[in-house]
Parts: sequence; structure tokens; C-alpha cells
Amino acid sequence: MNWDQIAGNWKQVAGKAKETWGKLTDDDLTVIKGKRDQIVGIVQVRYGIAREEAEREVAEFERQYELGEQQREQQRRAS
Repeated sequence: MNWDQIAGNWKQVAGKAKETWGKLTDDDLTVIKGKRDQIVGIVQVRYGIAREEAEREVAEFERQYELGEQQREQQRRAS
């Protein structure tokens, strides 16, 4: 998966991002607009963590999103 798919679905994904990082504001999510570097930077600032840690968290978020998409695809095929 690439980040472009997340960015393309940002309106839906933003809610999951807010669940993952509760300190993100609605304004943050609007500014991010699905841009990976933006979310990494804002997570870094909001949580006071190193950029590398923010990168790991965003990578895990991306992985979880990909797993969810794969599961949805499998359910569609099974129907």
C-alpha cells in the first residue's frame, strides 16, 4: 500500500487518525489533508516525541489501515 490511498480517502481516514492520536484537533486534521509529512510533524509536536518515534507511529497507523482494507476486500469477495 502507499500513502496515496490514505490521502485519497483522508476524510474517512481522519476519524481513525483522531482515534489513534486523541490530541489531534479537527484543525490539525484539516491542515494535514492526508499529507504524511504533515501528520508526522503534528504527532511529533502534540506528543512531544522524537521525529523517529512519530515516523514509527505513522507507519504502524498505515499498516493497520492496510490490514483493514485487506479484510474489507476479503469480505467483499466472500459475499
